[in-house]
Amino acid sequence: MATAPCILEGRCHCGAVRYTFHASQPPAQWIVRACQCSFCRAHGARTTSDPNGSVTFDIADASKLERYRFGTKTTDFLICNGCGVYLAAVLTSTRGQFATLNVNAMQSLPDLAEAAPVSYDGESSEQRKARREQRWTPVTTAV
Repeated sequence: MATAPCILEGRCHCGAVRYTFHASQPPAQWIVRACQCSFCRAHGARTTSDPNGSVTFDIADASKLERYRFGTKTTDFLICNGCGVYLAAVLTSTRGQFATLNVNAMQSLPDLAEAAPVSYDGESSEQRKARREQRWTPVTTAV
């Protein structure tokens, strides 16, 4: 894992669910995506991930952490059921956990590139899992 030049905190409104993102690149170089699935569109999500970085989750109130699965049921979407903020999506596989982070939940949000619309509709569950293991951010503490 490369030395992280940028560390950003993300959290829900009420503070029950937080993450610390150690990015290997400065925010100006991040790829920001706007998934076109119904869940991400409804939440106005803009996500990023960094396979050379890491993310740590801190759950201050476990009773407020909601895990939602839809579609292929391969990933947990982490939502605070207290304030409704979507924070991240986490894949758990035999290789570990990998996350994509909703940048809208980041505190002191830096200037970012415009979110590029993406669609993963043509992927099988196995293709989706392989892409996520390769491109998403490694999770350093199980969530």
